[in-house]
Amino acid sequence: MTELLKPDGLTERLLHARRNGLAISVTPEDVPATEQEAYAVQRAVAETLGPVGGWKVGAGGPGAAPSAAPLPASVIMTAPATLPPQYSNRLIEAEIAFRIARDLPPRDAAYTRDEVLEAIGSCHPVIEVVQWRIRDHRAAPPNLKLADHSGHGALVVGEPVPGWRAIDFAGLRVTQEIAGQATKHGIGNPAGDMIRLIAWLADEGAVWAGGLKAGQIVTCGSWTGMTEAAADAPVVVSFAGFTPLTLSFQSS
Repeated sequence: MTELLKPDGLTERLLHARRNGLAISVTPEDVPATEQEAYAVQRAVAETLGPVGGWKVGAGGPGAAPSAAPLPASVIMTAPATLPPQYSNRLIEAEIAFRIARDLPPRDAAYTRDEVLEAIGSCHPVIEVVQWRIRDHRAAPPNLKLADHSGHGALVVGEPVPGWRAIDFAGLRVTQEIAGQATKHGIGNPAGDMIRLIAWLADEGAVWAGGLKAGQIVTCGSWTGMTEAAADAPVVVSFAGFTPLTLSFQSS
């Protein structure tokens, strides 16, 4: 379902879409003009949705600037999971996430790699479920996508990975299956060093929310790109050596 709303603020439109399971159309005048404006809308929406349970962070390549979005605690769940028909896009991404065990609050000095590693309690395979609140999301301007939490819909979290600090993530393989068919394979995170992303998040991206907090989970970008799953088709994500995790979508 889509709905064209009268201009009354992008924040209210996105919240309306979330509450009513809609995809909204926006006028060009309502698209955030800058990345800072997009983040301001993102923050306003997040503050209405309740506690932040985690973050998504990623980058277009090893040297690219990161971007981020907060994850409402209410849509972070443990695998196996079944999502309701409101998740109509059914777009999935295989990712690696890290659970924060010690607060990384805002401060003047940048966090070092060692400090970030010491603050991480566990590593998990995850499935990010993408659900856009904006119509024609494929053609939407980047700032509009960023304002819509970069499409975050839900995060399905797998079991902790033993000995994760010794893993060569650059060579780690993943297979994504839908309905028993291997639809995607990936090797390594396209953003490169995931700890770099978490350090940026602590230094900049999460400052408005008081920094990174113990218990939050940070997912670090797709290893497979987005893939659409059919309703009632089971999804299985298997990182080499990790316990696979599963997800399915209810039909409408």
